Amino acid sequence: MEKIVFFVLAALIGYICGAIPFGFIYVYWRKGIDLRNVGSGRTGGTNSLRAAGLKVGIVTAISDALKGFAAVWLARFFLEAGVGEALMPWITITAGAFAVIGHNWSVFLKWRGGAGTGPNVGWAMAVWPPMFPVAALVMILMMVGVGMASVASLTMGAVIPVAFIVLYLAEVPGYSETVAYIVGGFITLGIVAWALRPNIKRLLEGNERVVGPRAKRLEKKAKEMG
Repeated sequence: MEKIVFFVLAALIGYICGAIPFGFIYVYWRKGIDLRNVGSGRTGGTNSLRAAGLKVGIVTAISDALKGFAAVWLARFFLEAGVGEALMPWITITAGAFAVIGHNWSVFLKWRGGAGTGPNVGWAMAVWPPMFPVAALVMILMMVGVGMASVASLTMGAVIPVAFIVLYLAEVPGYSETVAYIVGGFITLGIVAWALRPNIKRLLEGNERVVGPRAKRLEKKAKEMG
């Protein structure tokens, strides 16, 4: 029963970190508009870019990742001494998962938010630092090639548990002793997928929004054909 308190505290730490609506704050500061009324209505990097430009979009994406990172770091800092080494990975994924939940359904925005990609990458990065360059590469390739933020988010969400499975099977110290990080990766993938239900529906119908370089290529092609 005593240990449950630590999980509740980890969840609160994660949720509060995740709920800070950086995208909303940045866009309102720069443009004076409510990001929830622009584009997809989400508060992540893609919609911030759409509303206030590339710089704001990049800063939002980085800030959102840092929310997930901070959730794990703070949970470790305050709770590790009380729970012990064996239980800490489960505390870690609790904080990480609730950072994604807080981002997607923020109490500060009347339960609105983003899709969770930033804090999802952030918590995984706190556990395994090379996740940052992996995420950067995956997201850039997906956005340039496919041009759909939802596909990029789902792909990155799947990469995280796969990466932890590889680390586990390769018996890398710190990752092969527990399946917690694998479980956490699948949980947060599920949270991201749930938030992206409307996008998944549009993907299946073949009318999902295309953004970035691919959108420009398609627009150019349409003009040439027209």
